Amino acid sequence: MPSSADHLAPPAAVSLGEALRFWLKLGFISFGGPAGQIALMHQELVERRRWISERRFLHALNYCMVLPGPEAQQLATYIGWLMHRTAGGLVAGGLFVLPSLLLLIALSWVYIAFGTQPLVAGLFYGIKPAVTAIVVQAAHRIGARALKNATLWAIAAAAFVALFALNVPFPAIVLAAAAVGAVGGRIAPDTFRTGGGHGAAKTSAGPALIDDDTPTPEHARFRWPRLARVLGAGALLWSVPMALLTTSLGWEHTLTRMGWFFTKAALLTFGGAYAVLPYVWQGAVGHFGWLTPTQMIDGLALGETTPGPLIMVVAFVGFIGGYVKALFGPDQLFLAGAAAAALVTWFTFLPSFVFILAGGPLVESTHQNLKFTAPLTAITAAVVGVVLNLALFFGYHVLWPSGFGGRFDVVSALIAAGAAVALLRYQRSVVQVIAACAVLGLIARTVLGG
Repeated sequence: MPSSADHLAPPAAVSLGEALRFWLKLGFISFGGPAGQIALMHQELVERRRWISERRFLHALNYCMVLPGPEAQQLATYIGWLMHRTAGGLVAGGLFVLPSLLLLIALSWVYIAFGTQPLVAGLFYGIKPAVTAIVVQAAHRIGARALKNATLWAIAAAAFVALFALNVPFPAIVLAAAAVGAVGGRIAPDTFRTGGGHGAAKTSAGPALIDDDTPTPEHARFRWPRLARVLGAGALLWSVPMALLTTSLGWEHTLTRMGWFFTKAALLTFGGAYAVLPYVWQGAVGHFGWLTPTQMIDGLALGETTPGPLIMVVAFVGFIGGYVKALFGPDQLFLAGAAAAALVTWFTFLPSFVFILAGGPLVESTHQNLKFTAPLTAITAAVVGVVLNLALFFGYHVLWPSGFGGRFDVVSALIAAGAAVALLRYQRSVVQVIAACAVLGLIARTVLGG
């Protein structure tokens, strides 16, 4: 453990190469969905490495929360961009996705070519309760830092009730929270200040490389010409591949349809992957027939238990669709699946990079302005309630796999409880907990003969 003397000065400047190695590592260990991934980034970047202060971290997170797309990947892109310009953002965001894409291509091939494997089923049996515990831990960590007073607690509770009991759409919850924050920031400004105060952050972590009072880097200052360049580049990166697909393959071809369908899905992912999964299910399963309902459920399980954003389940959808449709002929099934998975990933994540690189300078210009930060602080409080709802959603499907009318899975409950104790009481890492629970699941399935 570093001594208090180590916290008297901010850490040394970080090179792009050093940051690249960290982002690559993060891409392989970012389990637990967005809540777990954000908690992991907070632990590494704010508490351990002190690359960015708590207040600046939360300010960036608030912006990512209101965007469509995977907020954890966008947060990584934002911090990478803030530290090392556009190259840093592309590296951080790309490496957050690439390991997951490669792993899902490999697992999708095993799944479709060889069928369900008892070994894999046993490992997944233990991993699912662990993921539930990881999300609970993340809700606790984010809530402890974001819910600084009774008003923010009330916003979180209201968001939970709205989603859990009333099934209010997530965008409506975000807008309502922002409105409360905008009004509250004027009436009671101290209630909606981000991060709980500069002094608290200093006590827990020490000065950061990008601290509360660090001037905005030159490249992060807003300029109209830069905004135009970013938007123009994004438009080209979308329109050129789409035009090539349309002119060479035709509008009715599976790859063309996938590109357009997942572009729309990317723009609808307010509130994370679970908010858009019904849309993906309806289109990929019901309308286009790229995969069966059972395959979609299995793909979701793969997405839950591999690193990277949960929305990476779209890579599984693309792979199965390309493989089953034999897009390149019966002798090139794997190539067809891999190409479709890569194409789907491109069109799903491209908007996220554009949102961050285009909007980042605007966000940086507001991090000292309560008029802008108060609504975002209220949104963060609301998201705590949303994350808690996600934890209950996971817990329900893991502990009652056949619904409340079916049996209660005692073994899964014990694994989840053990994972929660390891994470919350003994502060074990996510990777250690995932590995241990996978082994326990395999043992349990073997002993029980399930």
